[in-house]
Amino acid sequence: MASRPTLRALFIYIAIWGVAVAYLALTGGDWTFPFASLLIFGVAFSAVIWFVTRKMDAPPVPVANPKRESAGLLIYLVVYAVLLIGFGLGAIKSAIPPGPSQELAVLAYKLAIHVALPVAIILSLGGTVHALFDTGHRRRGFWLALIVLSAAMFALLALVSPSLKQIAELNLSPAAAASWVIASWLWISVEAGLCEEFFFRVCLQSRLTAWLNSPATAIFATSILFGLSHFPGLYFRGGPGVDGWSNDPAQVAAFTVATLSPLSVSMGVLWSRSRSLLLVALVHGAIDALPATAEFVHIWG
Repeated sequence: MASRPTLRALFIYIAIWGVAVAYLALTGGDWTFPFASLLIFGVAFSAVIWFVTRKMDAPPVPVANPKRESAGLLIYLVVYAVLLIGFGLGAIKSAIPPGPSQELAVLAYKLAIHVALPVAIILSLGGTVHALFDTGHRRRGFWLALIVLSAAMFALLALVSPSLKQIAELNLSPAAAASWVIASWLWISVEAGLCEEFFFRVCLQSRLTAWLNSPATAIFATSILFGLSHFPGLYFRGGPGVDGWSNDPAQVAAFTVATLSPLSVSMGVLWSRSRSLLLVALVHGAIDALPATAEFVHIWG
């Protein structure tokens, strides 16, 4: 039986998500895909995660100053979303032509703003960071969870995205195609998985959990913030033809909450259950690996 704080946090999250979907429907946005996102990631994938991590005995993350560290990271989140992602990332991509050099520059920039700066903030506020880099690969059930969850994401994306067709059009041998998919997975696991999961899950969610004394509340709060953090980048750097973009900033914000927060919920559950940075990074990478493979080959091949 779920506790009262868990049920309250779930109710508030569903209410916020529902308002976002309703706004999309009223303003002509795509309000159907959010339901698929909620059912697939928020419900089904979270349930699978809960099952495959049931034997993990993940140690708690020590947080020296929960309120102060949470406040510091929340203030940084605003700067991160508006300036560092909304404008800074676009400036780097505009300054460096597309290709390997741009990819490496973007990777270095993302590692700085997702890993180095949050670590510096936590340390400056009297916190500790050694537990944040726990890979958890020796934990009971780690490899089962990695195989099952990654395979599920590869299978899902093979069905719902045109990625297999795009890879087939490259005319690669089966061995070469498999190698490129693995390479894409590893790259995305660092460029998106490690970066986003370290900041949002390992740093922010763990601090909010300690501050609010409720893992569920921290998962749902972090997920709403995760969705909204994508708003500046989508609104300022997007345009016609980009999924979720609109001249109406409220519609773009609603889209990020309605579509991205359910994915964040599943990653939040995975982190809460496993406390494994390696696991959440690789599973996150598995979600994006197939759709990114064709472009990855064009850039690096």
